[in-house]
Amino acid sequence: MCVESDGCEIEGCSSSDEVRTLSGSMSPGLMPSPDLHPCKPGQKFRAALLRCRSPAAAAGILSFGNVLNYMDRYTVAGVLLDIQRHYDVTDSNLGLLQTVFICSFMVAAPIFGYLGDRFNRKVILSCGIFFWSIVTLSSSFISKEYYWLFVLSRGLVGIGESSYTSISPTIIGDLYTNNSRTMMLSIFYLAIPLGSGLGYILGSGAKEAAEDWHCALRVSPFLGITVSALILLFVPEPKRGSADQMEGRKASPSWISDMKALAKNRSYVFSSVASATVTFAVGAFGMYIPIYLFRAQVVQKEVEACTSKVCSSKDSLIFGAITCVTGLLGVVIGAATTRFCRRKTERADPLVCAVSMLGSAIFICLIFVVAKNSITGAYVCIFIGETLLFMNWVITADILMFVVIPTRRATAIAFQTFISHVLGDAISPYLIGLISDELQQSYASSELWKFLSLGYALMLCPFIIVLGGMFFLATALFFLDDKEKAEQLKKLMQQPPPSSVKV
Repeated sequence: MCVESDGCEIEGCSSSDEVRTLSGSMSPGLMPSPDLHPCKPGQKFRAALLRCRSPAAAAGILSFGNVLNYMDRYTVAGVLLDIQRHYDVTDSNLGLLQTVFICSFMVAAPIFGYLGDRFNRKVILSCGIFFWSIVTLSSSFISKEYYWLFVLSRGLVGIGESSYTSISPTIIGDLYTNNSRTMMLSIFYLAIPLGSGLGYILGSGAKEAAEDWHCALRVSPFLGITVSALILLFVPEPKRGSADQMEGRKASPSWISDMKALAKNRSYVFSSVASATVTFAVGAFGMYIPIYLFRAQVVQKEVEACTSKVCSSKDSLIFGAITCVTGLLGVVIGAATTRFCRRKTERADPLVCAVSMLGSAIFICLIFVVAKNSITGAYVCIFIGETLLFMNWVITADILMFVVIPTRRATAIAFQTFISHVLGDAISPYLIGLISDELQQSYASSELWKFLSLGYALMLCPFIIVLGGMFFLATALFFLDDKEKAEQLKKLMQQPPPSSVKV
């Protein structure tokens, strides 16, 4: 016999719950209380639902939702050649798709961060996923005369996705702590490269199967609506700071005071600027590397320029598969390297990020050296460069968890998202496309010069990555001090407030 919290009896919970005597009557000590009553069907369903709301299930659903988040974002990149041909736009106008998406994303992120520190987080997440799924599905029906409307739809998708990126890590942060939290965040942030790679694969695969690029935008919305329902049903709403023994502590009533505290947190500021350099490179690569490699093969006369109804998707498929594998390797290697280096130094987190960034810049620079003569060599450089670049995703999130108190984390993640995008992929796709267009206008148009101009524009990325490595080194200088300040503040907040006694 099992008893629900509202005083009803659930039959058949376990065979060992009831003990009867030889005469067939129940033992007096185990007789049910007269106050108990049979559970109604709705109460039984609710009890079963609560038993399924485990931290592991919540982390799994949230991680899968993050995969869909980035899958939806990069499905468009997987069919970019077709979009360019269909709407007849230049490289810079093509980059505008990602720029508008990121601009709306970063503007909405601080708003959702504020809401996430004060209201029901899973309701916000569920509504955000449902909204971006419906907009993505609707955008697949926009005709070629309305490219501006297609660009606008990407901006609306960015608003929906910003709610998820800003809030979902804080739920995991309140369900786990220490090494368990690092492991779960590693799984969660693995969705960034994994979902991005799957976006290329889904987009190009759906296009090839249906022989229509619009169908690439009609798969992920149905998965998104499913995840929206799963979050409402199976993801709990933990008390903020519960994993850090800070239950019942409310967020600061003033958003301004939160922002002032974060601005004084030097580790947070430097790591946020460093993450912006990563998003700058990832945003540019995600949009243009498949096109760059396709143009390289045109120059090598291995393929013909895209003039048919459906453009070749081979490069998008290969790039997507590489991104999935390098994402997995990067996150695993980054987490393992950080755990090992923590035995040697307490500044391991920012130092590992700095070294991986500097190493990544070398191999990314080599892509543009070898691509003209060897596509295979370019893919090898992409593989190594992306693996090193993706090592710092989860480490950056862990740095934030160490130096920011729990009741301020949603705001911190949202503002870090804002910084990383306003200085990163909000400008890089359009900027790289603009440089490429300007270079193409300088000389007579040819397939060789289209390839070279885009390569020269992308050469800006490795220099930005080196700059990011420098900012992670600056983070290492202040990491221990900021971590200690956060620990002291958490201890103060864990103490019960002094009781007021009226005399």
